[in-house]
Amino acid sequence: MMKQAIRALGWGIYALWLIVMMFTVTTVYSAFQLGIAFGEPTTTTSGATMTLLLPFSVENKGFYDISDLNITTIVQEINGALVSNSSTFIPLISNGNKVDATHKISITLDKMTSTSLSRLLFYDTNFDTTLSLALSYARVIPLKISQSIKNFTWGAPLYGLAIGDVTVNDYNITYVKADLRLSFENHSFFNLNGTVRTEIVNTLNKQVGATTTRLRAEPQDVYSTPLAVYVLKGSGGFKEVHLYFDFPSAFSYGPKVMPIG
Repeated sequence: MMKQAIRALGWGIYALWLIVMMFTVTTVYSAFQLGIAFGEPTTTTSGATMTLLLPFSVENKGFYDISDLNITTIVQEINGALVSNSSTFIPLISNGNKVDATHKISITLDKMTSTSLSRLLFYDTNFDTTLSLALSYARVIPLKISQSIKNFTWGAPLYGLAIGDVTVNDYNITYVKADLRLSFENHSFFNLNGTVRTEIVNTLNKQVGATTTRLRAEPQDVYSTPLAVYVLKGSGGFKEVHLYFDFPSAFSYGPKVMPIG
């Protein structure tokens, strides 16, 4: 009786081992039958948000369903600050089926007014982008792959921001007129339409004059505009200019401190 039980147990273990081997072999085969293709990316802008649209398709030619497919892109500034984290989730792709979808990577100018990202308003750079894909085969076997992309170029909206030399002339018996020129290049994809408030600060760190000027710069435009600030006579020497940008459809930022002289 014991021998028969041992023999039956042996056959059961062999059958279980055979099932596991068949499952493993067919799963590995299915992995090689997974077809993933990416289309040509396109870019759209809406307000202060730039969106990269990346079409893709997943064809499941294997024996098992694919579940919990997740495509994630993490975009970081070169010093590691997070710029964007975008995910696309597909709950199920049955065996023999194909799914077409679009992964969206959104970058918003308004987020770049934070301390960690504010330099992106003024300097061009390259982003480090990590693209990862995770899924489950037959709802039990996880798979994850990732790839780094290094050639994602960022163009600053206020690239090369500069204040020209200040020229001071008498305006009347109470005020002098300080003339200066603001210039920058809009290297971004966005229209910049708004205002800049210019404040002059003297050597005693006191604001002595201010003016607000309309700005409008198209994408890839070189922009320059004169600024005129009226200052009370006897206010002392000028130390620096504080700039406050307000583009309602894009971002607000300030102060940007620019030394004079």
